[in-house]
Amino acid sequence: MTSTFPTRPAERPHIRATAADPYDRGVARGEQLREGIPAAAEVYDRLFALGGITPARVAEDAARALDDIGRFRPAARAEITGIAQGAGVEEWRVAALNARTEILARSAAVPPGECTTIVRRVLEEGTAPRTFGVQTWDWHIELSALWHTLESRGGRHDVVGLTENGILGKMGVNSAGLALHFNILGHRRDGIGGVPMHVLAAVVLEEAGSVAEAVEIVRSAPLASSGSFALFDETDAVLLDISPVGVFEAPSEHDTFVRTNHFLTPVPAAGEKSWLYQPDSGARRAFVLDRLTRRRPATVDDLPELLVTGPGEPPVTCLPDPDQPLGQRWASLATITLEPATRTASVLDGTPADIGTRDWRILTAD
Repeated sequence: MTSTFPTRPAERPHIRATAADPYDRGVARGEQLREGIPAAAEVYDRLFALGGITPARVAEDAARALDDIGRFRPAARAEITGIAQGAGVEEWRVAALNARTEILARSAAVPPGECTTIVRRVLEEGTAPRTFGVQTWDWHIELSALWHTLESRGGRHDVVGLTENGILGKMGVNSAGLALHFNILGHRRDGIGGVPMHVLAAVVLEEAGSVAEAVEIVRSAPLASSGSFALFDETDAVLLDISPVGVFEAPSEHDTFVRTNHFLTPVPAAGEKSWLYQPDSGARRAFVLDRLTRRRPATVDDLPELLVTGPGEPPVTCLPDPDQPLGQRWASLATITLEPATRTASVLDGTPADIGTRDWRILTAD
């Protein structure tokens, strides 16, 4: 049966929150998303139910995640509390959104979406290294209207980027010039019991002033789920395999990191949920690496076109199949480039193939 897809909003929301107190920043975010947060929660309720996860289990997992967040970073929990207050919803509802990846790890019926990331570190004789990155954010088409760009100011570092309604963070860059791209990975031990990946991404962007500081924060976090952070500042870059069995640095290919949705280091790969990602993830990564053997992007503007694919090619540009059911309709909801030197995140509301037909939204953390 063919389904009607939700449409993008005519104007993508941009959420601004400025306050020294994290609770107050949360209230400001929640007030601007009083309709958007309940709408996102309703879609996730459907995805949880599809995966056989009962409402009681969701509420229990959310409460546990909230406690884990509070022990790791009380400020992050305070911001979640503020978001709930501002939006007029129960706190556990916002906690469930922030832990949606970990809760969905219980399900085999709702596979994760796809994302593809490239980070370049350009080394030219006589000049300082330059870093920049791009990624697609591929997720369920039902959430296409339920994300926003974000400008958060007042913490240790200001942050700009994008995230979903109610979720503290995802991809972005901060005012210190630390950038973060985010891909989901899957390990057999994934679940509730540590800091959710989206919360950890938000903490890193708010607190870290360099790649080294960011890696230290990640290694200090109690982990019970998996993900990949591509972390880069003006001169340095690292790609992490993050998992319940540890944090590992993945190799680069000629100073270029390419990430899809599988582990690149042997220890976590031994426990990977490979059936969720392969062979698609490997095919996408091999395709992009092959393109990079023929093209050496020198600037951030050269990167997005490398993610444009069409019929017969691995779906780096991800288009939804209208004949698939809920939980199986993935799309490239956004394309984002990050440039630490200018503290800039550029967000395209659509796939890489939409370049030239849609305007980029330019956000600066300075």
